[in-house]
Amino acid sequence: MKTLLVSAVALIDPDGRVLLAQRPEGKSMAGLWEFPGGKVEAGETPEMALIRELHEELGIDTWESCLAPLTFASHTYDDFHLLMPLFACRKWKGTPEPREGQVLRWVRANKLRDYPMPPADIPLIPILRDWL
Repeated sequence: MKTLLVSAVALIDPDGRVLLAQRPEGKSMAGLWEFPGGKVEAGETPEMALIRELHEELGIDTWESCLAPLTFASHTYDDFHLLMPLFACRKWKGTPEPREGQVLRWVRANKLRDYPMPPADIPLIPILRDWL
């Protein structure tokens, strides 16, 4: 079984809210909410992938020094195994805007459970809630 390495981030605003993105129509798991991020490409570190993805998906810039490793998800789907480090980030340049048809929402940690998420993301919620 193939292992897929995907990097994700909990962007945390000054009010302590976390940014969630809703997967657009046409993508697998469309309609579910997730932490922004994406696949780590060959030759990239998880941090480099996040910096690239945040720029492409949300139009914001951040730096490796602003990405703090928080936890990770390890989940087996039908046709691959997902390994997903989750970073916390409180500092970036620009205002997150949806560039790939996704819907964005700033959510309080205690409300994250109200948003349906892919199975791999769900175990990350209590860790974030306790940490924030």
